[in-house]
Amino acid sequence: MSKATRANTQSPAPRGGDRHDLIRVHGARVNNLKDVSVEIPKRRLTVFTGVSGSGKSSLVFDTIAAESQRLINETYSAFVQGFMPTLARPEVDVLEGLTTAIIVDQQRMGADPRSTVGTATDAGAMLRILFSRLGEPHIGPPGAYAFNVPSVRASGAITVERGTKTTVKATFNRTGGMCARCEGRGSVTDIDLTQLYDDSKSLAEGAFTIPGWKSDSQWTVQVYAQSGFVDPDKPISRYTKKEMRDFLYGEPVKVKVNGVNLTYEGLIPKLQKSILSKDKEAMQPHIRAFVERAVTFTTCPECDGTRLSEGARSSKIERISIADACAMQISDLAAWVRGLDAPSVAPLLDALRQTLDSFVEIGLGYLSLDRPSGTLSGGEAQRVKMIRHLGSSLTDVTYVFDEPTIGLHPHDIQRMNALLLRLRDKGNTVLVVEHKPETIAIADHVVDLGPGAGTGGGTICFEGTVEGLRAGGTITGRHFGDRAAVKDTVREPTGTLEIRGAKANNLRQVDVDVPLGVLTVVTGVAGSGKSSLVHGSIPPGEGVVSIDQGAIRGSRRSNPATYTGLLDPIRKAFAKAGGVKPALFSANSEGACPGCNGAGVVYTDLAMMAAVATTCEECEGKRFQAAVLEYRLGGRDISEVLAMSVTEAEEFFGAGEAATPAAHRILGRLADVGLGYLSLGQPLTTLSGGERQRLKLATHMAEKGGVYVLDEPTAGLHLADVEQLLHLLDRLVDSGKSVIVVEHHQAVMAHADWIIDLGPGAGHDGGRVVFEGTPADLVAGRATLTGEHLAAYVGA
Repeated sequence: MSKATRANTQSPAPRGGDRHDLIRVHGARVNNLKDVSVEIPKRRLTVFTGVSGSGKSSLVFDTIAAESQRLINETYSAFVQGFMPTLARPEVDVLEGLTTAIIVDQQRMGADPRSTVGTATDAGAMLRILFSRLGEPHIGPPGAYAFNVPSVRASGAITVERGTKTTVKATFNRTGGMCARCEGRGSVTDIDLTQLYDDSKSLAEGAFTIPGWKSDSQWTVQVYAQSGFVDPDKPISRYTKKEMRDFLYGEPVKVKVNGVNLTYEGLIPKLQKSILSKDKEAMQPHIRAFVERAVTFTTCPECDGTRLSEGARSSKIERISIADACAMQISDLAAWVRGLDAPSVAPLLDALRQTLDSFVEIGLGYLSLDRPSGTLSGGEAQRVKMIRHLGSSLTDVTYVFDEPTIGLHPHDIQRMNALLLRLRDKGNTVLVVEHKPETIAIADHVVDLGPGAGTGGGTICFEGTVEGLRAGGTITGRHFGDRAAVKDTVREPTGTLEIRGAKANNLRQVDVDVPLGVLTVVTGVAGSGKSSLVHGSIPPGEGVVSIDQGAIRGSRRSNPATYTGLLDPIRKAFAKAGGVKPALFSANSEGACPGCNGAGVVYTDLAMMAAVATTCEECEGKRFQAAVLEYRLGGRDISEVLAMSVTEAEEFFGAGEAATPAAHRILGRLADVGLGYLSLGQPLTTLSGGERQRLKLATHMAEKGGVYVLDEPTAGLHLADVEQLLHLLDRLVDSGKSVIVVEHHQAVMAHADWIIDLGPGAGHDGGRVVFEGTPADLVAGRATLTGEHLAAYVGA
């Protein structure tokens, strides 16, 4: 074909596929969604707004993203699907135009002691390869620099089957980077034996003081008592040296207990495997309290906390070992890597530079690669997950974000907005669940759900542009332009809490007086040292109630009534009225329906296909035996009470025959934090992030203390909910409490009586107090990043 012919060729007519520019959802009924139908433009940035609990996550994550993942999983063979998580089809009539969904949520990373920022991303693996190629002296392959890989040596005879069987001697060596003393954990434990047992008693008398170890029925205890290594009727203090050695440090050996073969092992190694190998933060409260009493965690003297063997620490590149590199602030590590000139590993250096630069670009340059991943906040964990997608060449995929601005200072939100727009401009569909007006403002399309929360939400209140939202009459539209004014007068402190020489993490010998009896806000850019100052320096002694962002754990059997302890007084009230045991009114105990074991539904496992949940025919989903439902309190049975909303229940238990003061107090706290619409029996697994945060706040409000420490209580809260939170904080202060809040939200800053601003930057650029004073003084001075943004917010 000639050039002239090609030039005259017309572009082909539009194909049918070119018309699929929308994601269409029709008849969505997941959780509280009420037959929702919506059309979302592709290759655009769409923000989903609405009050906490209005159905945003149900639509975006549980419907659109869940169905995309399910359809992708179905492309694999049945054999492969058997090894994958089974996903049920969301309850929706039609879903069209879906693309591959990449979910970047706020699920915290695993709290395994050996999991770090480096292992959770590709940076650690690339750094190990780099040292295995350039490190001097050369000690081995990448595994020789990995603290998760132990060194192994073996020798002996092996049989080789090649034609005829021959037996040959062989040796095997694998060099790992794990420190043998601490097994790659960076810390060693010293155990206080007096916390494990009472040596004046015998095992038969119940000498063990370890939580859950009972002499009468616990199999673990019976193994020690009937092992034959020790006399179960002799006090532990009278054991011989041999008995004490076997009791504390005995090697694993098979023993027979009541005709059953079990393994006997010394008490110390047994505890190290069963309890001490787990992360403290993931333990149940009573187990954590025992560990804190019985165990002292100290830095490993062998590796000095680096987790690495001596060989791994001895190999260096330009006088820097891999331990030194992982301990560097990532922004400094990125500069060091850029300075390396090694053509033999140029592709590796380019990939490593790009990954480290992504950390800096996303506002995490203050982290280090050896930072335990379990210590990252939800917002930090989400941004770490984003890193692998920033340099991706994939286009036409759907990125789904869950409040990516959580934990970000207003200064950092601008950077996050730029990243979201960059993903969109590469030709991707970006769906964001968000409350912050700064991020809503950059949207191409807005979907507002509501009008209320829980059963009062689940409908589309508005679809369109940001300008249309501002002019609309929805709750989000009305509050979009809200700006809290700086207080004219502030409360006078009743005393001070002195912090002297604080040096946790990046703090630089900080001296600061925190006023008591007022609302104090601690602020600063992400990584400036706020949490280190508040949680690491304020003694968690008597009178201090700390409410952090730790996740609420609970299965589908857990609900607000069980989590808050509300169910206990309710069960007792029903038991007293009926003259029976309280256990009858628990769906997890004696009152459970035998057909579904109190779950309300029957699950049928279909192997690689999604499990089918059907309402229990015996109890019709009420979870209780029919006989239990005959007992009534104030004319209602237990299932009807659990179906009530908090507001209804507060009225029900407040007066009349059903008056129960203990239950009424708990319900009052739930209403105070804005959860009046929640039903008492709603599974915790269906609650949104903001609802869980407020449920936790309501529970901790019951604790007796004079100082309340809150870590970003606005996380997951709508603009309208923030106003209610401020009223709650005011009530706490006015009742004589001291409230200290770590917060980025400008409305909370403006409402404060006193502000402590840390910075000026993050990591080693932070850790100093850059301002102390009233919000009005901060705005007037504009000497810090926080001052500039707060001044812009209040229009000063």
